[in-house]
Amino acid sequence: MFDLTGKFALVTGGSRGIGAATAIALARQGAYVVVGYVRGEDAAVKTLDQIVAAGGKGEILQIDAAHFDKTESTVAELAKRLGQLDILVVSAGIAIDGLMMRLKEEDLQKTLAVNLGGAIASAKGALKYMMKKRFGRVIFLSSVVGESGNGGQTAYAASKAGLLGVTKSLAKEYASRSITVNAVSPGYIATDMTSALNDAQREAMLKEVPLARPGLAEEVGATIAFLASDEAAYITGQTIRVNGGMHM
Repeated sequence: MFDLTGKFALVTGGSRGIGAATAIALARQGAYVVVGYVRGEDAAVKTLDQIVAAGGKGEILQIDAAHFDKTESTVAELAKRLGQLDILVVSAGIAIDGLMMRLKEEDLQKTLAVNLGGAIASAKGALKYMMKKRFGRVIFLSSVVGESGNGGQTAYAASKAGLLGVTKSLAKEYASRSITVNAVSPGYIATDMTSALNDAQREAMLKEVPLARPGLAEEVGATIAFLASDEAAYITGQTIRVNGGMHM
């Protein structure tokens, strides 16, 4: 099951955290994986090394999701060079937290540009090639915050909630070409981002999780690998929650 042999995948934000776990998961199922990164080239190389160590193949690619046209053209040029692009996983994202009264317009615009604009641009660059092949898997990384909200994360929540609308719209737009579009909504996952939380914050979050533990990046990656597979061909326009019951 979940055999991705012969498939080519791009994972934006693939150098660390959920993105890295996803890149490795896809490679283990046989996909050729392009690890997208912004500045952390060393981290991207480390992810690629893990892919190779697991018997997979891939490469790294710098993509700055903050710039719409450049992101679109970078993805399109990659697909053209590879000759195909079957799977797109958009994991690149940023969080600039703060209470509404302290929110700066530049922080709002940057968050929306990367998390929402970059996701749309990546999809736009990939879809033209998926359409030609009449096959594709587009998977966006949203967040439990985009569904339930969270104090101090208005900009982040807005960007992640927006991805859910993008998911449903693109799913309807490209279903006739056998292209599925889905979102994965992680909850409290043990990553570099959540490691910055203090003990009180971690304890407060765990109280909201019925399974009473943080999720693993590998658990999110496994869900994405499923959505990228032939076995998930009849799933589109959906938000798959990987959150331990944090939001139902």
